[in-house]
Amino acid sequence: MIKVDIKTSMPTVEVAKTLLLNGIKMHRSEKVIKIIHGYGSSGVGGKIKHMVHEVLESLKETNQIRDFIPGEALVSFMGYADTIQKYKPLIMSDSDYRRGNDGITYVFIKP
Repeated sequence: MIKVDIKTSMPTVEVAKTLLLNGIKMHRSEKVIKIIHGYGSSGVGGKIKHMVHEVLESLKETNQIRDFIPGEALVSFMGYADTIQKYKPLIMSDSDYRRGNDGITYVFIKP
């Protein structure tokens, strides 16, 4: 599984958005991309995490990606049960699959 880390360099939200979009564009041939965005220090998720989910929702609505699963949805009820079951074979070997990491999101790419 390809990983795109938009957290480590501690970018601004705008730079992180560019890194996210470029990462998805660069890895269009993959089935799934693991986005590492971090959780933020506020205790409720940071600005970058929220931006990632907003951008991915927009990309999904415009058919540019198949779907996405926030890491925390793997261990808490958030309405992603059907999506998790559908894509489970692609992510179940990942170390964060059973942990429910709030700082990552899986993105499923259109073929």
